[in-house]
Parts: sequence; C-alpha cells; structure tokens
Amino acid sequence: MALTRRCCSAMIIEVYLLCLCFSIRSCENSINDEKPPNIILILTDDQDIELGGMTPMVKTKQLIGDAGMTFTNMFATTPLCCPSRGSILTGNYAHNTRIVNNSLSGNCSSEAWQQGPEQDTFATRVKNHGYKTFYAGKYMNQYGKKGAGGVQHVPPGWDQWHALVGNSVYYNYTLSNNGKAEIHKDDYKTDYLTDVIHTKAMEFLKTHTKLGSDPFMLTLAPPACHQPFTPAPQYASKFSSLQAPRNGSFNKAAGNAKHWLVQQPPNPMANDTIKLIDQYFRNRWRTLLSVDDMVEDIVNFLDDAKILNDTYIFYTSDNGYHLGQFSLPYDKRQPYEFDIRVPLMVRGPGIKGGTVSKVGFSS
Repeated sequence: MALTRRCCSAMIIEVYLLCLCFSIRSCENSINDEKPPNIILILTDDQDIELGGMTPMVKTKQLIGDAGMTFTNMFATTPLCCPSRGSILTGNYAHNTRIVNNSLSGNCSSEAWQQGPEQDTFATRVKNHGYKTFYAGKYMNQYGKKGAGGVQHVPPGWDQWHALVGNSVYYNYTLSNNGKAEIHKDDYKTDYLTDVIHTKAMEFLKTHTKLGSDPFMLTLAPPACHQPFTPAPQYASKFSSLQAPRNGSFNKAAGNAKHWLVQQPPNPMANDTIKLIDQYFRNRWRTLLSVDDMVEDIVNFLDDAKILNDTYIFYTSDNGYHLGQFSLPYDKRQPYEFDIRVPLMVRGPGIKGGTVSKVGFSS
C-alpha cells in the first residue's frame, strides 16, 4: 500500500528519516486513497554541530528547523564519509554493510557493495511505492571510478542520477549524468558543484510539478563543507574576523584517559597550524552559504507550487568535524562529540513548527 501523510507524521518523532530505509514497512497498513508525501533529503558533507556548523545556515534553520523539528542528539554511526553514507542509504550499521573505510578495498562502492547492500536502499524502497526519485551530488568516495564500474553504474532505485565521481570537490570534476560522463571545469557560473546540484534539483522540480502526479523523493548531497573548502566567489570574504572556537578541548592534550591515537598530536599546536585552522573554519562556513541559498530556493518553489505542505524536508550530514580539539588539527574519524554529532532537522505534514527533540538518533 502507499505511504501516507497520516502515517509519516505519526512516525516522525520516533524514526530517523521518516519513511526512508526500512521504516517504510510500518507505513504499509495505512489508508491507500491518500497521496503519499514528497520527500527531500539534503545531506551535507562533514558538517559539525559542536563547532557551530549550523550558525551560518540562517535561512535553513528558519525554513526547516523553525518550521518543523530540530533534533539535538543526532549522531553519525561512523564518523567517516563512506561508512556513514552506506548506513544512511541502507539503515544498517557499518559492520553489516561491510564498508570499513573510504577505499575500494574497504568496500566503498565496491562490487560487493553494489551486488549486496546497494540493492536494498531507501531509494529502492520508495521507488517500489511509486515515487519518482532523483539524486545529485556526492554519493560514495569511490563511486564512478574504474574499479567501481565507472560512470556507467547507476545504482538501483534512481530515476534521475547525477552523482559525483569520487570525493567532494567544488570545481574540476565529473558527474555521472544517468550513466554518461558530464565533465565540469572551473567556471563558477557553470561548474560550482553546489550550484550545479541546486540547478539540477530546481529543473527536476519544475518539470515534475508540470508533468507528474507521482510523489517524488530527492536526495541532494552538496560537497560543503568538505575539504578543499572552496567558497563561491560572492562569499569568499564573509566571516573574515572569525576564528575557530577556542573553548572545550581546543589545543589541549588528550591525556591518558583518551585512546592512544588522540594522544599522538604535539601539544601545544604550532601557531601556523592554528592560523590554518582558522582559515579552514571560515571557509567551511563560507561554503555552506551556497547550501543555504539552495534550501531557500527549494522551499520557496515548493511554496509557490502549493506542495510545500505535502513535502517532508530533511537536513542532516554524514559526520561532524574537528578543528584543533585535543590538538588534532583537522579531520573527523574520532569517537568524540565533535566528529559524531551532526545536525538533523525536518519539516513536513503533521510536524509542529519550532519543536525541539532531545531523543537520541543515529544515522
């Protein structure tokens, strides 16, 4: 039976990503004559909570969080891109997807992944319920490479597929445009990846609302705020007076209570390292401003098309990030709040605006 608004609004407080992944099963006993809700998932890359990663997202917080529910205890199951994304796609932990790192040998977009877990993702589930599906942006770190089947490989469940080959960048990349290579260079007007995702999403929405009556499910995965932290030119000078937060464990030795790896960095950090951390901090926020613009355009379009109230919009990230915590200069991978705590907001039918939930979730 079809997914319905009544079912999904009841589940939202209890189930991450609503009717995505395997929670779809519990919607199947609901009324069949009500059109299922549309679903949009916006999945950023390496966006933290602990270092203020949502601070620059003024419009996103207003249009999704203030208009819906904000979850304050959302955690990545694994603070590393490919294992986390495998869990988000399937609803399974990394020990079940068998993705252990970002390499092909670590099962990131490997043949074993493609023939196994990738056959049963939230995309295949919603597709089976009559949804039109769309993906744009980063998929998995090894996706599209020769050893992973090249750009010709389009995972099951996706009607429109515009996935990045390899890891997050902002210029000079290739997309798999429904199985064919789409090459981009370094012109901001035509190639800045977040804006390309933005444009493709808007084109899909405009076409679908004119021609289609089926519900849709979009997944938009911009590179922000992943390294190399390249902002759009109009945002390149924003936040110029800011520096990375100096509170908590910033530039402090981990001590014997922490695991051995965190004890390795030199302490205190060199001044040049701290300057680089501050530069990275500012540029991470700058890259997110283009995502904020994309969210605003999508919400405004849905509102104008009179389908905003029929659409669930999720906003989250694959993992967090650290910048100087325990004197670790920059990266993720660590089992601490700065690397595992991520944003999660959702708006949609039946969700009261301005709601805050402290219920713990993991991706």
